Parts: sequence; C-alpha cells; structure tokens
Amino acid sequence: MNARAQGLSPKATRRPTVLLVLGALAGVGLAAAGLAASPRHGALPAGAVALVNGEPIRADDYQRAVEGVANDKRDPLTDADRRHVLDRLIDEELLVQRGLSLGLARQDRRLRADLTSTVIDGVVGGVGDRVPSDDELAAFYERNRDFFAGPGRVRVRQVFVRATAATDDAALARAQQATARLRAGDDPTALAAALGDAPVSPPPDALLPPSKLLEYLGPTALRTALGLAVGEVSDPVRSSSGYLVLQMLERQPDTVPPLDDIRPQVLAEFRRRAGEQELRSYLDELRASADVVIAEPLQ
Repeated sequence: MNARAQGLSPKATRRPTVLLVLGALAGVGLAAAGLAASPRHGALPAGAVALVNGEPIRADDYQRAVEGVANDKRDPLTDADRRHVLDRLIDEELLVQRGLSLGLARQDRRLRADLTSTVIDGVVGGVGDRVPSDDELAAFYERNRDFFAGPGRVRVRQVFVRATAATDDAALARAQQATARLRAGDDPTALAAALGDAPVSPPPDALLPPSKLLEYLGPTALRTALGLAVGEVSDPVRSSSGYLVLQMLERQPDTVPPLDDIRPQVLAEFRRRAGEQELRSYLDELRASADVVIAEPLQ
C-alpha cells in the first residue's frame, strides 16, 4: 500500500504517532484540557471506540494497547483494566491536542525532526516493501553495473626513507635518488638496501584491495599509488615517518559480481531509489498545492 493509500496525501490531516512525546511538555494545560474526560457516548465513526474533541480513538489502536497490557499480566483482564487502557489513550490524545495547540511541533527542533521523519517513513514505506519482478531487478542491475562494481586489486612496491625534522632534507634527497634509479630500471631490492630504510609495516607482495592497502600506506600515499599506471614510479610522498617511493607492479580492474551473488544488495538499492523517487514526487505535490513565498534576493 503506498503512502497516499495510507492517508498521507497532502490534503490529509492524520496525527503522527511521534507527537505522543508532547505529553511530557504540556502538563500545565491538562486541567484546562480536561484530563479526566470520558469519551462522549453517542454516534461514533466506524472503527472508533471514543471521540476526544472530535478526534477518534481508533479501535485497532485500543486493541493493540489492550493486548500489550494483557501480555504483561498473569491474570485475565477485567473491565476495569480495559477502561484504564481507554482512559490512558484519552489522556494521550488530550496531551497531543494540547501540544499542537501550543505550537510545540513547530517550536521544538527535535519534535520537528521526528515529525518529518515519521511522514517520510510513511511516504516511502509502501515502495520499500514492494518486491520487484526478476525482470525489473535484472534491468535495474544492468543499468547500474558500475554502482555495484567491486574495487579491483593492486600490487605495489615501496622504498621507504626514514626522515625526522633534522634529517628531512637528506632523506628527501635519498628518496628522489631512489625515484630516479627505479625509473632507470635499477634492481629494486638492491636499491632499497642501498638507499632505503626498513619500514615498520611494509605492504605484502600480493594483490590487495585499496581498503587493505590503505592500512599500510595511509590515505595520501594510497591516492598516489592508485594514480600510477603499471610499471610507473611515483615521486617521493611524505608520510608521518619519512618518504615513500611507490611503484605499481600489477593491477586488476574493478569487477561486477553476478546478480545472483549480490541480489540482497541490489534489491536494497532498488528499494532505496524507489523510495527517493516516491518522496520527491510527494514533495513536488505538496509544493504544487502550497503557497510558498521566498525572499528575494536571499541574504
């Protein structure tokens, strides 16, 4: 069932559950609102067990509350228990109405955020539960293959030159020499022994995903490494403990897993985007029926 079928169309006025928290803020107005009021008997709308200032207490809400109390009791519910449940629902409605009359939903940032989230959940909830056909999901997967691509793997070699504040210039000169000699084709092992220092945590000589290589190189050196073509050698990159000279040895391209292997992920993304589209359509509908005035020019 979509949001409009749930009563969330722009013209609807259903009260969101989140406004129950207004009860904690409206104690001063309870006497005036009539806390001990009983439901008016007489003509009730279908599906209601009481009216509070014209607002119905729905039978299904009442039944859920009764069931909750029953689950917490060992003995069967009495008529007094059921009346107590109804009285609490009436109290709740009075508090909500008082909070609305005081404008708390507009004044309190937390309440505004909760109210907004509740409405959004109602709008996107219907499409979020929809199960697309196999053809729909397959077409969505094909249109968004790049989105579902997994990161490729790379194999990187490094020459590390330790540097401190006192030795930075000399360390940079050594690192630049290592860059030149690697580019000239010198033996990397001999070069590292002659010009480099033993790194604390060298990357393994293996194909690694970028997320794993990050643990060894850090973000700056990783970005430099990923920008290298196979065989290319970087300029010296400063790290917290020295200089790194990086060489890209091997790259595997990004891969897209088969749909069957990532079906839950594809379905979740399908539903997320469907919800975004539904929300955008809903907001456009609200704006079309609203009177919005904007200051020009904006400061």
